[in-house]
Amino acid sequence: MKDALKKLALVPVVASAAVAVPAVADDELAGTRPNVIFILVDDMGWGDMDCNWQWAKTYKNGDRANAFKTPELNKMAQDGILMTRHYSACPVSAPARASLITGVHQGHARQVRDNTFDTPIEDAHTLGSVMRGAGYATAVIGKWGLGGIGDGSTAATAGARPRERGFDYFYGIFDHMAGHFHYPANSGRYVWENETDVTASLKASGTPYSTDLFTAAAKQWIKKQAAKKKPFFLYLSYPAPHGSLRLPNAPYPKGGGLHGGVQWVKDSVNTAAAGTPDTYVHPDNLKFSSDAARRHATMIRRVDESIGDLRALLRDLKIADDTLIVFTSDNGPHNEPGNDSGNGIFGHTSPAQDPSFFKSYGMMDGIKRDCWEGGMREPTVLVWGKKLTRKKGKGVISEPTQFQDWMATLADLAGVEVPARSDGVSIVPLLTNGKRELPSRIYVEYSFGGTTAKYKDFSQKHIQSRKNQIVIGLQDEEGKWFKGISHGENLDFEIYDTLEDPQELKNLAGMSDKFKKMQKEMRAKVLRSRRAFDGDRSDLRRFDFSDKNFLAEIPVPALEKRGAAPGLKKTYYCKKKAFDWVPDFRQSRLAVTEKPKTPVKGFGMHCEGFVDVPATGDYVFALKTKGKAFVRLHDMQLIDADKLYVPGTEATSYMNVGTEAKQGIKKVKLEKGTHAIRIDYIAADAKDDDLQLFWILPDGKKEAIPEAAFSH
Repeated sequence: MKDALKKLALVPVVASAAVAVPAVADDELAGTRPNVIFILVDDMGWGDMDCNWQWAKTYKNGDRANAFKTPELNKMAQDGILMTRHYSACPVSAPARASLITGVHQGHARQVRDNTFDTPIEDAHTLGSVMRGAGYATAVIGKWGLGGIGDGSTAATAGARPRERGFDYFYGIFDHMAGHFHYPANSGRYVWENETDVTASLKASGTPYSTDLFTAAAKQWIKKQAAKKKPFFLYLSYPAPHGSLRLPNAPYPKGGGLHGGVQWVKDSVNTAAAGTPDTYVHPDNLKFSSDAARRHATMIRRVDESIGDLRALLRDLKIADDTLIVFTSDNGPHNEPGNDSGNGIFGHTSPAQDPSFFKSYGMMDGIKRDCWEGGMREPTVLVWGKKLTRKKGKGVISEPTQFQDWMATLADLAGVEVPARSDGVSIVPLLTNGKRELPSRIYVEYSFGGTTAKYKDFSQKHIQSRKNQIVIGLQDEEGKWFKGISHGENLDFEIYDTLEDPQELKNLAGMSDKFKKMQKEMRAKVLRSRRAFDGDRSDLRRFDFSDKNFLAEIPVPALEKRGAAPGLKKTYYCKKKAFDWVPDFRQSRLAVTEKPKTPVKGFGMHCEGFVDVPATGDYVFALKTKGKAFVRLHDMQLIDADKLYVPGTEATSYMNVGTEAKQGIKKVKLEKGTHAIRIDYIAADAKDDDLQLFWILPDGKKEAIPEAAFSH
């Protein structure tokens, strides 16, 4: 196996020092290192943000009989950027959040998928660890829901707490179910500061409402970071407006910022003893005839008021122009009844939300757990003081983007490399009217029981089973984006132009040769974009995986032809200090350079091309290196030898890295022929000849991948 890369004939392609260029074009916002407040709400529909309806009114079904106000979100959109086709990674909470935090779509999520809850996310690079690696102070305030089991008690919080996944500070509720209780200290659940249970001290302060409590905690933490003059990243995760539908106990305090609005008082929030729980309806919402509607609108208005409070704080601290705020939701609107009676202060359930009352799903069909647009397209707006305005940006971004893009985007803004494991693509160029060299990878898979709700303004053909839903995005030759959605094991994709047809009424599949070809391309792209994390999960507890074994039984289709030149194309990158993780060098802003003649601390290499597979069957790929590497076959994650990899050991495509299972990923079933391969590699010197690549063939024979198998 000596000099394995030479055996693999990795052909160097370099630029001379005089013409060295970054891998991606320069952008004025990249590396500006803003503070970041990422606000995620729970189960708020696209149509629940008032400013979206101005954009929707030109569409069929683009108006509503009942409307409530979100004035602060409207101001955010007026002052910043509205994203009208931003997609969640999954139409249900925990998997969507797992993909957001880990930067991968659901085809690559190793632990939290389908309808899995209170299961630890894998030990991998996260938004927290990437931003901390960029020199940021990092915090989670609010709902976590990505680790442990049970009710969040000490015995159940043994794994994947925020501080075990890259964040410096945590204040909030650890388990998913606690998010159903909007007076968390009085619910029989637990509230935590880092690993300390603070429920008793909170309860002694009165009855703190979750939105108020987490806003006050956020303000307190932001003030501390501003005093330190250190950039910060805050993931502020509100449980509202998820059911149970519980009202605040009093009006939102007047003013905002440093001296008004909600304030941290001793161990709680200043509204904790202000009134009677579950009684206050915002005056603008008293007109609605439905109790559920009054509650739903008031819960969202409370978040809206909190956003105004936070923006006032940034202005008071004189850091508004240095702080990016992103607001979005985890999935479409819910229609679930309350379930917080019995354990807490309420002896009765709250009413079930009716998404059709406000058309919370917008001009689209689908709600929570649907992969139709209404279940996946999220209310999304961002603002960045005077750095990002409608004059400097588009004002409205309608290009499709997805949750995993935030890891790439925030890394880009912070001036660090995008991890190779991330499926995301930076949206930074879109913020200033630029064009991206790589489009977002739009991919969803979700399987659960039941069918789409039968609302009168939904198309009847959309009332389908939620089992084995798969969504894939594909661009045509002109760059126009189309959505493919499949509901069965035959991967028979319906095709929609969701910009022109957001309600997905006109299925384009089969309507022309173009769309007949596209349907086949979508099927192939799914098989080339995900790994089979399904199968026998009996070795893991608490998992709720739906059966998608059929995907693992279909061979990944080969490409039509191999490269014209032998070996893989090879590109070098260098920097003064060591890389903190294996980068996706396609998105690097480092200059392409010649291979250094002497050792350097930060040495990186990108290899790309094709590998010829000799026979159809099940394969295991392996590598060994003194550095670290990440390998993709097509767009699927093949070998992860990055965060947890021990240099000098063997990493394989059969390893379930960072999870409770040492194995559990099926072998890779490949069709005979040519397959695209991409390798990102880092080392602490200038050597590129210690990366050894092997495969185990369908007949069980293990060998170094032969030189003749590679091309570019």
